[in-house]
Amino acid sequence: MSSRTISATDAARNFADVVNRVRYRGEEFVIEKGGEAVARLSPIGVPRAAGTVGDLMRLVEALGGDSGFADQLDEIIARDNQILGPETPWER
Repeated sequence: MSSRTISATDAARNFADVVNRVRYRGEEFVIEKGGEAVARLSPIGVPRAAGTVGDLMRLVEALGGDSGFADQLDEIIARDNQILGPETPWER
């Protein structure tokens, strides 16, 4: 995994964005203070896949997937009222 180096000032100014990039994209940041690396911010576990059902459908179409696959996904979602994608704090 490659790390991106950012200053402590940039990390502080953009903390929410940096944490979201770590969580959802699996990115890693090395934080520098005065030109010296002082901390690393990295994911604890395996990065979670982020995306929507629409993203999945476009991917299947781009890969030349079975046209019936989209219909099956629609049936599953309608039946189970499922939403694919990152969990929001309100759904926890």
